Amino acid sequence: MYPSDLKYDKEHEWVRVNGDIATVGISHFAQDQLGEVVYVDLPAPGDSVTLGEPFGEVESVKSVSELYAPVNGEVVKVNESLTDSPEIINEDPYGEGWMIEIEMSEPSEVDVLLSAEEYEVFVTEEE
Repeated sequence: MYPSDLKYDKEHEWVRVNGDIATVGISHFAQDQLGEVVYVDLPAPGDSVTLGEPFGEVESVKSVSELYAPVNGEVVKVNESLTDSPEIINEDPYGEGWMIEIEMSEPSEVDVLLSAEEYEVFVTEEE
């Protein structure tokens, strides 16, 4: 159910690592819990993000939830298409629904994130 090439945190963000760049989005579980996403507030390129700290918000018809940085680093790219079409997060959370790319200051931080199997166990316990 959860792509095995990704890492996950307990705040329901996923990370795809390519060298020292981490692409970040929210998991299928998170978007399913939120319901229809209607707005996303993301940082700008050049902004710093801190592991475990909020970097933005996602608003749905049900609630507003903070997004938490799964790694430390600098935002190098933002998915601008989410500004006009935030529903992409519901439709394709692991593909076109990615949110930001972070140049990691400490790439080894991803080693402590959950594997897909570990995340699936975590989500099952939360339900």
